[in-house]
Amino acid sequence: MKYKLFIISTLFLFNILTLNPMALENEDNLYIINCKRDILTLMMAYPDEIEDIEVSEDGFIYLILNNKKIIYDDKKEKNKYEKISNADIQDTLEVVYPLGDINSVVEGIDPGRARAYIFLSNIYGENQSEIEKNLSFFSTSCGNIMFNKNAKAGEALKKSLDEAKKLAEKDSKINNYIFPISGSYNYRVIQDTGRLSPHAYGIAIDLTRNDSDYWKWVDKSKGSKRIEGYPKELVRVFENNGFVWGGKWEHFDILHFEYRPEIILKSKFFGDKLDLNKKEWYEGVPINEQTEEIIKIINNKL
Repeated sequence: MKYKLFIISTLFLFNILTLNPMALENEDNLYIINCKRDILTLMMAYPDEIEDIEVSEDGFIYLILNNKKIIYDDKKEKNKYEKISNADIQDTLEVVYPLGDINSVVEGIDPGRARAYIFLSNIYGENQSEIEKNLSFFSTSCGNIMFNKNAKAGEALKKSLDEAKKLAEKDSKINNYIFPISGSYNYRVIQDTGRLSPHAYGIAIDLTRNDSDYWKWVDKSKGSKRIEGYPKELVRVFENNGFVWGGKWEHFDILHFEYRPEIILKSKFFGDKLDLNKKEWYEGVPINEQTEEIIKIINNKL
């Protein structure tokens, strides 16, 4: 009897997954909609860097940056560790970043911790020498900070720190979370990995260090206590300027803010689940001359 039930269940699943054309069509549609949304947010975030998109004869999508083709989705099956160590662009945008306030360590997600290094290298510099040519000191209300000037990263940092200082003027306790700043540019790899830190590209800043800030230093209960007391308005200032917060990672890095404007834009405009019943795939994005042109390019290519 158990054997018969197993056969019936297997045939039922096989029918749903392989013989239902409507299910397959919906899956394909959802994939294309998500591709379009990802590329729209990328082109909005990097308007001066992403020149165009291209679709190959075998269906692979490429972004064109500096006359170089960078694959969007390599279509390889990866576990969560491989998506961190060998991410393509699609992997970096797969998990929606939670824009709302949190009071404890999030479970099961690390939105922004996966990085497509070929993409970052083409924007910010392919080696230490190139990166350092793209660095500038930005005069902020919190001091002069070295940061990458490409893709308006340094401008976004300046705005964030200037706004953070205004918060601190209204609430002196916030000073304790900003000063002293622990670091920005530092050409190094992430500990115990061979991967470059985002600090190596000059697109990340660590604010004041606390012993409960990092997942390798303390357990989740102590990390959650630190997150609970962390100023929510300070986090929002950085997020509003295109930075993800390491406090919203299961592998938490609470002092860490990283310039990844595409991740913030995707969460802002497409944070809800994909819905095939929406009139347009780009519904929710403000329509202006820039977005109209990007949408036109995407619709023509995909």
